[in-house]
Amino acid sequence: MFNEITIGPLTLHTYGLMIGLGFLAAYAMCYYRGKKMKMEKSGDILYGIFWCAIIGGLVGTRLLYYIVEIPEIIKDPSILWNFKNGYVVYGGIIGGILVSWLYCRIKKVSFIEYFDLVMPAVALAQGFGRIGCFFAGCCYGKATDSWFGITFTHSDYAPNGVKLIPTQLISSAGDFMICLMLLAYAKRKPKKGRVASLYLMFYGIGRFGVEFLRSDYRGSVGFLSTSQFISIGIVAAGIILYQMLPRIYEDAKKAE
Repeated sequence: MFNEITIGPLTLHTYGLMIGLGFLAAYAMCYYRGKKMKMEKSGDILYGIFWCAIIGGLVGTRLLYYIVEIPEIIKDPSILWNFKNGYVVYGGIIGGILVSWLYCRIKKVSFIEYFDLVMPAVALAQGFGRIGCFFAGCCYGKATDSWFGITFTHSDYAPNGVKLIPTQLISSAGDFMICLMLLAYAKRKPKKGRVASLYLMFYGIGRFGVEFLRSDYRGSVGFLSTSQFISIGIVAAGIILYQMLPRIYEDAKKAE
């Protein structure tokens, strides 16, 4: 795949390029929607949340990897400083949300309102990120004889010369679809917190299903992959928050 693009003396890695495009597209979407919804100081707050999501996300992806790989780390401590591999997307989601929540607390703005604003854009960014995975060959699928299978020839991650299910593109399409569904739902002006809660449910369900098609090593909890096990908790959290967040928001408004 096209893992690198060379323009004269400049070489661009498509994985990093797609992640960068995803972040920029997500920020632009949030900024536009925040202004349109006339959210107070949305530009300044979103800029802070943008960096909180990046920092919290990067730390979270690595930290969750350490947690799920404790047995392997005990056997081989060198894993701790091997930064070429070992990043768990769910850690990034959780880390980004927690650091953004702390930031909103410090700035004394409603986290729930920004939670709703940002999560459709998170799905958009993930869609771009998965395209980056496709170019790099990571997060690859199982071997297949189907017409839609793809074959890598120069990947450092996927087995080369084997026809594989394009799980990266399936995940990307699902992420873009989640983004569109959340935007459509947001136009109906639902109770605060429900757009973000639906993201957790939709993404958790989608990730649980795609995991059956993947073949790369992801750890396991019993007969489930680590990500499937976490997906169950994420979906459950989304269902609970769907009911709780509107009440929390209303109570906070009354207390002001």
